[in-house]
Amino acid sequence: MSRYFTIEQASGLLPRLEPQVRQMVHLKQVHDQMEADIQATRQQVHLMGGMLINRDRMLANRSRRDAAAMRLRELIEEVQQSGCQIKDLDTGLLDFPTLFRGREVLLCWRLGETAIEFWHSTEDGFRGRKPIDQDFLDNHQGDPAS
Repeated sequence: MSRYFTIEQASGLLPRLEPQVRQMVHLKQVHDQMEADIQATRQQVHLMGGMLINRDRMLANRSRRDAAAMRLRELIEEVQQSGCQIKDLDTGLLDFPTLFRGREVLLCWRLGETAIEFWHSTEDGFRGRKPIDQDFLDNHQGDPAS
């Protein structure tokens, strides 16, 4: 079952979520770079029909990749437990379900933004972001505070 947020409820989570999202973006970059290095080495070995590789570097890259993946999974679980949805780990994009005029829509926040200032329908996604205006403020609702 989805949790629905008011803007105030979602905004109240940002001080805790922002550092986690920042760390997730960094860990994904580390993971992707280590994976790219590993794949490049494998491709080079394949193209050359074998070669001597720097075993210590390969093991270090695998270890860093695996550690980043493990910590990334932990952070993803922590962030998702808050009820928000992780949409993009490259840019740190989060959505918070809310109801607008009785229809589910998403409050939208991206790493680097100082506040939640946009929303979009579930069909439109990020490209359909609209600024939060007074009509939205007056007609959106979340779950009662627990």
